[in-house]
Amino acid sequence: MSAPLIKLNSGNTIPAVGLGVYLTSSEDALNIIHKALNLGYRHVDSAALYKNELASAQGIAQWLAEDPVHNKREDVFYTTKIWDTDHGYEQTKKAIQISLEKAKSIDYIDLILMHSPQSNYEKRHGSWLALQEAVDSGKVKNIGVSNYGVKHLVELLNYPDLKYKPVVNQIEIHPWFIRNDIFDFCKKNDIVLEAYSPFAKGRKFDDPILKKIADRYGKTPAQILVRWSLDKGFVVLPKSIKEERAASNIDVFDFKLSDEDIKLLDAQDAQMSTGWDPTTYPLDNEK
Repeated sequence: MSAPLIKLNSGNTIPAVGLGVYLTSSEDALNIIHKALNLGYRHVDSAALYKNELASAQGIAQWLAEDPVHNKREDVFYTTKIWDTDHGYEQTKKAIQISLEKAKSIDYIDLILMHSPQSNYEKRHGSWLALQEAVDSGKVKNIGVSNYGVKHLVELLNYPDLKYKPVVNQIEIHPWFIRNDIFDFCKKNDIVLEAYSPFAKGRKFDDPILKKIADRYGKTPAQILVRWSLDKGFVVLPKSIKEERAASNIDVFDFKLSDEDIKLLDAQDAQMSTGWDPTTYPLDNEK
C-alpha cells in the first residue's frame, strides 16, 4: 500500500512516507529505490551531499520504464538538497542545474531543499532567489528547507522579495528529540515537517516503553516510530538498504497509535540529537 498524500502550501502533494538514501552508495541506492517503488514507496529523499542523485533518479526511471502504463512519473516524489558550500545566488543556480542534469532521466525535480542554514544572510537569501527562479522554470515543482530553526524560518519569511514559502522543513525528529518550537511555528505558517532519523539511528530500539508499545500492537519498534511520526502529522523518512526492512517500514497503515501511547512516547523527549543540529546555527547578528 502506498502512503497517504499530504497537501503542501504550493498546492502540490507529498507522500507521507519517503525512502531516505543518506550514506547509501550509488549501487545500493539504485537497487533499493527500484525495490522500494515496487513495495509501494512513492517518495525518495536524496541530496547533493549524498553523492547518489544520479543513481536515485535512475532507480526511479528504471521503475517507470518497466510498466509505462501503470508506473507514472507524477506518482513519484523526488527530493534533493543544495549543500552549504553552494549557498549564494550564482552558486545555487549552478548547483540546481547540476542536480537537474543528474535527474534528466525523470525530467524534473519535485522538491529542492536548502540542506541547512549554515552560511550567512546574503548567501541564504541569494539561494532562495535562485530556488524561486527554478520553480518559475517549471523544472522544480517545490522548494523548502532542512535543519532550519525558528529564527532561520523567520528570516526567510521576511525576505522582501519572497514569492514562494518553503513547503517543508526537514529536521531530525523522534520521541527522544521533539522540536515543539519548530513544530508550532511550522504548523502556524503552513510548513510541513519532515522527520529524518526517525529511528534515532537505532539507539532506542531496546527502550522498554517502546518495546512494550510495539508488543501491544504486534509491531516492530521501527514500525511504531514510523507510525508515531505519521500520527503527529509529519512526513517521515525511514532509511534501509535491505528490502525486507524497507517493506516492514512502510507496513504501517493498518493501525494507529492511541492518544495514550502517543503521550507515552512524547514523554520520552530528552532533546537527544543523534547527529548534527544546525537549527541552532547563529544568525549574522548573533556571531
